[in-house]
Amino acid sequence: MLHYAIVFLVIALIAALFGFGGIAAGAAGIAKILFLVFIVLAIATFLFGRGRP
Repeated sequence: MLHYAIVFLVIALIAALFGFGGIAAGAAGIAKILFLVFIVLAIATFLFGRGRP
């Protein structure tokens, strides 16, 4: 999931570089959502995975 967030971030940066503001904003929004989902899942894994030997 983090990989996809980074891919969308790179797409947003390239689109912004070439002047495609709408595409850049959309890709940046998707990257932000994917990153937040990754963080939530990572924290849940750390918290719930600690109890197992």
